[in-house]
Amino acid sequence: MSKTDLRARPIFARTRDAIEAHLTIVFTALAVSRAVQDRTGLSLRRVIRALKPLRSATITVNGTTTTIPAQAGPDEQAILDAIHAPTARH
Repeated sequence: MSKTDLRARPIFARTRDAIEAHLTIVFTALAVSRAVQDRTGLSLRRVIRALKPLRSATITVNGTTTTIPAQAGPDEQAILDAIHAPTARH
């Protein structure tokens, strides 16, 4: 298998370490995206489109810092729950 088989973007690294690091990142991204698709039953594009609008905020007022979590609707929460669900062991 080559980078062409993965349709990965070209890299301009010259050292073996840089090339191996890049390929490790590419394969890790592939594995994570596959796991997300398997757990949710949705394409990665649909998962990203659904979760992209979710934002949290961190606010500091008079030395007190508060983090306001994202407010997920039922569809978004179902995706998040599926992603965080423990995997079945064989």
